[in-house]
Amino acid sequence: MPTFAIRLARITGRLLLALAAVATLVVVFLAALVLTDGAGSGLAAWLTALGIGSVAALWRGRRRTRAARLAPFLPVVVAAALTASVCVPTAPTARRYPPALPFVATQHWSLATGSRVAVYHYPPANTGTRHPVPFVYINGGPVRGISVQDHRFLRLLARQGYDVYAYEQAGGGRSDLLPMDQYTISRSVRDLAAFVDRLDKGKVDILGFSSGGVVLTRALADPRVAARLHRAIIADPGPMDGPTARIAGHKGRPSARDLAPSMTGPRSTHVPRYAVGFGLMRLGLLTPDTGLIGQAEGDNAFTAADLGSDTASAYCARDAHRIPTEDTAQNFSFSAAASLRVQQTIKDSPSLAPQLRRSKTPAMLMIAECSSQVRQWATAVLADDPAIQRTQYMPGVGHHMWNGLDDNNARAAAVITAFLQDKPASLPNYPTRDGIPAFLRDHK
Repeated sequence: MPTFAIRLARITGRLLLALAAVATLVVVFLAALVLTDGAGSGLAAWLTALGIGSVAALWRGRRRTRAARLAPFLPVVVAAALTASVCVPTAPTARRYPPALPFVATQHWSLATGSRVAVYHYPPANTGTRHPVPFVYINGGPVRGISVQDHRFLRLLARQGYDVYAYEQAGGGRSDLLPMDQYTISRSVRDLAAFVDRLDKGKVDILGFSSGGVVLTRALADPRVAARLHRAIIADPGPMDGPTARIAGHKGRPSARDLAPSMTGPRSTHVPRYAVGFGLMRLGLLTPDTGLIGQAEGDNAFTAADLGSDTASAYCARDAHRIPTEDTAQNFSFSAAASLRVQQTIKDSPSLAPQLRRSKTPAMLMIAECSSQVRQWATAVLADDPAIQRTQYMPGVGHHMWNGLDDNNARAAAVITAFLQDKPASLPNYPTRDGIPAFLRDHK
C-alpha cells in the first residue's frame, strides 16, 4: 500500500509539473502575442513559444536516456496544439457583406472623403403632409450596420411624410472598409458633411443615436459642418470628447443587464482565436489593427450573441424577459476593432466645449429613463450647447428608445416630429440646463 501511494504521488507530481509546463508555455505565447501585436496571424508568437519550449525540453532531457529525453517534449506538443488554434482562421478572411434587405434598396455612394457608404432611402408617404427638409439618420455602433429594428422606425417616419435617408458609416454594414488607421471620430464627422453634400438637397434635419449622437454633437461644434444642418436631434449620446469620456458618473434607472436570458446563437468568442483576439483588444493589449485578426475576418466572425449583455443593457429592467430581436443574423454586422479605434480617438480628443458653445443650430436632446449611458455624457452636451431648445426625458424606455415594444416607437416619433415641426413638446422640457445639478443629484 505505501508503495502504491508513493507511485500515485509521483505520477500526480509529474502530471502537475506537465500541466504547469503547458500553462507556462501558453502564458509565454500570450505574452509574445502582445509583444508582436499578433504578427503573422499569431505565427510569430507561436514560433517563439515553441522555440522556448523546445530549448527548455532539450535542457531538461540532456542527462536522460535516449527514450526518456522525449518526455519533456510532451507538454511542448500539447501547448503547441492548444495555441495553434489561435493562429488558424475559421471565418473567411475576405469581407462578406450582408445580403440585400427585402424591403429597401441598398445604394452605394462614393463620398468626397474617399469613403464608400451604403445608403437607404425611404421616400415620404403619398398621403398626408410631406415635409420639405430631408431627414438623415446616423446609427450607433460606432461601426455597425443599421438594425432591422431601426429600419422599421425609419419607415414609420417616412409614413408620416418625411423624406428619410440613412447611411451606414464607413466599415459598418454594407459600407466599404477603410484602412484601420482611418477610423477616427473626425473622419466620421467629415463623412457626414460629405454625405449631405452628396445628397445635394440643401440643409437636412438629422437624428444621431448613441455614438451617432457623438458624431452629430461634434458636427454641431464645427461651423463648416453645422452650416449644412437645419435641425439636430441628439439621442442618448456617448461621450463627446476625452474629458467627458473620463467622467465616472452614474447611469439611468436599472437596465435589463444581467437580468435578461442569455442571448442564443453562435458566438465567435467560443472559438479560441476570436476569444483571445477580441479579449486582448478589449483590454487594450492588442491594437485594433493587430496582425492576429484582419479587419474583414473579424467583421465576418463577430455575431449578435457576442454582444452578450450589451444588448440587454439597452432595455429597462422591467422588459428583461421580453427583449425583442433587434436584427436578423443575415443583416447583423459589427466591427469590434474599428469601433474600438473610433472610441479611442474620442478618448484622446481635447475638450469640445469651447467650440460647442458657439453652436447656433436648433437642437433637441433625448435621454432614456433606463439608459445604460453615463448621465454626464448627455448633460455635458446640454450644458455646453446653447442651441439646445428642449430636452425630452423618455419614460419607460432604455437606451434603444424605439424598440418595437408597446407604443415606444410611436412615442419616440411623436417627440421627434414635434421638434422638427416646431410644435409644443408632448413631454416636459426636462432636465433644463439650470436643472442639471438637481437631475444628477436625484439619480434620474
